[in-house]
Order: sequence, then C-alpha cells, then structure tokens
Amino acid sequence: MITEYIIAILWSLSPFGEAKVGIPYGMYNGLNIYVVFVLCFSANVLVFPMMLFFLHKINHYLLKWRVYKKGAIFVARKAKTGSADKIKKYGFWGLIFFVMLPVPGTGVYAGTIATYLFKIEKKKAFLANTIGIFFSSVIIWVATYLAMHGMSL
Repeated sequence: MITEYIIAILWSLSPFGEAKVGIPYGMYNGLNIYVVFVLCFSANVLVFPMMLFFLHKINHYLLKWRVYKKGAIFVARKAKTGSADKIKKYGFWGLIFFVMLPVPGTGVYAGTIATYLFKIEKKKAFLANTIGIFFSSVIIWVATYLAMHGMSL
C-alpha cells in the first residue's frame, strides 16, 4: 500500500502527469481518496520551487550543450505561445487559469516556465500556481470519483 502512495506522489511530481495522473492512479488503486488528494496536491505544489531552482541555478550551465539548448528553446517557445496571451492580459488570474486547466501542456511545469520567462514576481507566481494546482486537483478528484461510481459530469 505504501508503494502505491509513493507511485501516486511520483506521478504528481512528474512532468508527464502531475496530480492529473497521480490522483486518479491513487484512487483507482484503492487508496484513501482524501489522503491521495492531499499527498498528490502537496507533491505537485513542490514542483514550483524545484523548477525555479533548476531554471535559476542549473539551466544556464546546461544551455552550453547544443542538444539541451535546442530542447529548452522548443519548450520556451511552446510555453510562450500557450500562455503569453492569458498571462499578459490577465496577469495573476491568467496564470491561475493556465495552471488550473486539467489538459496536457498546462500545469505547474508550464506555469513555472512562464513565471521564469515573463519574470513574474516569485511570491505572486507561487500563490497563483498553488491556487491553479488546487482547482485542477479538485476537478480531477471529482471527475475520477464520479467515474469510479458510474456517474458522469
């Protein structure tokens, strides 16, 4: 059982799923639905400071390698085109909305990259990302709960 919690947490830390995958994984594997929500949400929130540390301290060393630089430029362009309009127009609320959308390409990783690229104040960005992650997690949690009990939205 502990292994299942750890896997749910790792999915929530992963850029390939975040809490959007961690929460359903835990719920479908019979874990306590409330504990899964709290653990996956918390793990997903931890991504923001880890990513900012990476972007500020490690990224510039890795940009010396051509393959990494090419990939980083691709990701930066995708983040800018996907979020620029919403964040520039609506600021704090746009960042919340962008992180909140439970679809691929949005979430805390993209929100942190947008924070870095648009030089958004870190405290405001952390709050916006946390609120966005919370609402995204609630949407996924409710949808998963309803699906598990044969109901639809």
